[in-house]
Amino acid sequence: MLVERMRAFGTTIFAEMSALAAATGAINLGQGFPDTDGPTTMLDIAADGLRSGLNQYPPGTGRPELRQAIASHQRSHYGLSYDPDGEVLVTVGATEAVSASILALTEPGDEVVVLEPYYDSYAAAITLAGAARVPVSLRPTTPGGRFTFDPDEFRAAVTRRTRAVLINSPHNPTGTVLTRDELEVIATVCVEHDLVAISDEVYEHLLYDGGAHVPIATLPGMRDRTVSISSAGKSFSVTGWKIGWICAAPPLIRAVNTVKQFLTYTHSAPMQLAVAYALDNEMEWVDALCASLAGRRDRLASGLESVGLSVTHPQGTYFIQADVRAIGLTDGEAFARSLPHDAGVVGIPTAVFCDNDEVGRPFVRFAFCKRDEVLDEAVNRLMGSRTSS
Repeated sequence: MLVERMRAFGTTIFAEMSALAAATGAINLGQGFPDTDGPTTMLDIAADGLRSGLNQYPPGTGRPELRQAIASHQRSHYGLSYDPDGEVLVTVGATEAVSASILALTEPGDEVVVLEPYYDSYAAAITLAGAARVPVSLRPTTPGGRFTFDPDEFRAAVTRRTRAVLINSPHNPTGTVLTRDELEVIATVCVEHDLVAISDEVYEHLLYDGGAHVPIATLPGMRDRTVSISSAGKSFSVTGWKIGWICAAPPLIRAVNTVKQFLTYTHSAPMQLAVAYALDNEMEWVDALCASLAGRRDRLASGLESVGLSVTHPQGTYFIQADVRAIGLTDGEAFARSLPHDAGVVGIPTAVFCDNDEVGRPFVRFAFCKRDEVLDEAVNRLMGSRTSS
């Protein structure tokens, strides 16, 4: 009964692997959610909102307190000025923001250039819109090195049918944080070809080793052609709240909201108030979270290396890429699917995020946003599996 254009899409890899983790008792380092909660005061504000009657529809564009907090955040962190009443839209997480943007801004037959590996919802959203995705591959510069793209390959991907560019930085699943030079390549192409940039920045504050996030909207010519997307889930460890947002020029906001209002209309007033508070008051908590995650990144990376895997140390996000070629294998997907049974650990095969099988085939994504003891137990299980094999 499923419409033909969606028949290539089954259960998401995250649901599949999380179900496998539950069935086998494996440690789930696949799905990117933390196993600790966000700031206590933020949680208390959400709970108080539930008890004080904030349980009916908030405005379709989002609570004004949250829209103001988002605008203030963009100004204070990036020098970007947005009108909270006409250039900010609250969404049900970044996933809805991306989907509504693609549905609103692309026509059937249009092309969307996307960096691969890409988050799996991107492909589904582009297909739902009747558009075609055109992948440009991120590849490691050296074994275990940073993933990046070839500027000439990016330029060549644009045709007369291209309508939008969909980027993600800090990048899931590679952990790359796009540099200003890389973003300038993308921005120049967008300006030259009159393209819209849809920029997924949900990991904007999860940066390591002194790295900096540069929103593409800050580059010349990009502010009014960029749909900037972020959310509270990753920054404040509340992935289940699904509070996301878009910042963009009024014509883009109006277009996206025309679609969004018929998808979900609105969402979760108490959580919106809590996120507004967090954006204004809890950024020091986020800084402490980053310091903790950097330590956990290094902890898991060291553990994966101790079992023979080659790893890329990410500049941002929750994720490490492990290369199975270092242990004499070539197929990361086969390795990932065997791990829950053989070692009691779940990772996500990077190949499922790629059109080009060669790009993702050797890699497995592991999440390090877990408590130290969980990461240590995962490594111990992997070590035991390698020893017995």
